[in-house]
Amino acid sequence: MMLGFLLARAGIDTIVLEKHGDFLRDFRGDTIHPSTLQIMDELGLLDAFLARPHQKVPQVRALIGDDEVAFADFGWLGTSCKFVALMPQWDFLDFLAEAGRRYPGFRLMMRADVVGLIEDGGRVAGLRAETPDGPVEIRAALVVGADGRHSTVRERAGLEVVNIGAPIDVLWMRLSKRPDDAAETGGRVNYGAILVMLDRGDYWQCAYVIAKGGYDAIRARGLAAFRDQIARIAPFLGDRLGELKDWDDVKLLTVAVDRLKQWWRPGLICIGDAAHAMSPVGGVGVNLAVQDAVAAANILAAPLRAGTVSAGDLEAVQRRRTLAMRVIQKAQVVVQGRVIGRVLNSDKPAHAPLVMRLFNRVPILRWLPAQLVGVGVRPEHVRTAPASLAQT
Repeated sequence: MMLGFLLARAGIDTIVLEKHGDFLRDFRGDTIHPSTLQIMDELGLLDAFLARPHQKVPQVRALIGDDEVAFADFGWLGTSCKFVALMPQWDFLDFLAEAGRRYPGFRLMMRADVVGLIEDGGRVAGLRAETPDGPVEIRAALVVGADGRHSTVRERAGLEVVNIGAPIDVLWMRLSKRPDDAAETGGRVNYGAILVMLDRGDYWQCAYVIAKGGYDAIRARGLAAFRDQIARIAPFLGDRLGELKDWDDVKLLTVAVDRLKQWWRPGLICIGDAAHAMSPVGGVGVNLAVQDAVAAANILAAPLRAGTVSAGDLEAVQRRRTLAMRVIQKAQVVVQGRVIGRVLNSDKPAHAPLVMRLFNRVPILRWLPAQLVGVGVRPEHVRTAPASLAQT
């Protein structure tokens, strides 16, 4: 959606396909980081964006056993916004769609499920989709696969996936938030369990981290035992765990960390999770995808206008974004293996290690994780000039 908006803004006819009839998918990435808010500011959209309901997270804190640690403080960043904004992804997508519709080249097709690619002389020349009105074919100078970690586009293109591996899965759920609850977004670590809680105003969006493939064993022990485990790590939630009435109230996210060996073929490129599936560690997936979109627009807008998109242009997008992707994936793998894995393999009371307690004693240390998570290694900036707006 971001790339479609940016290309239409640059005067290029763009069609965005969404297979569902709306964007109302629960438990998608809802953390809008300072890097993405910076992009919105550069586009002149920040004030309108922040006028939509959201919550601000200026710090990320964790309760490790009885030790509270503030380990990321976005106030140290040099960005326009020094916080993470929590906003449902459907609101973010609706906002971008509305911004895109201001330009005559932007078109959004809902309930359009991509099922195949059109090839011509060894080059991808468009795609096929199923819609309520029947099958459609769309010819295009460039097809962009931005359809996530289970990308149909990358599968149909035959692009090679390198699986890096993830030793964890995540159980998502929501629990009501009471007026006397602390308004802190962060994590709780204790007794071999990890619970991340995102403050969504009137409810907590909760992520319970489990060992890879451990969901069936948790279900076999029963929902009451699962509620007891949450109450053990977060006792103040005990009076509302009855809201988890059955397993339909608990959603399994199967975590994957992988990347394409090559993101593109002539006439096609993948970005976001379709090019590099990210772990939920750090909540960076949406923001890396937005950075990919900005880089792709910066590099491809001029060749698209000229009708001369080459293999070199597509390779330039991958080359531009590879370092940022690799650094974050490496950090996620280290955290998953050396931190999360060790916690899940022990049911003893947890204690914050010395290196983490230092974040409390030396506040400037909180800049590094804030920079890595909130901005990243190679932040992108909008370089494309806007075309004329649509007539209103």
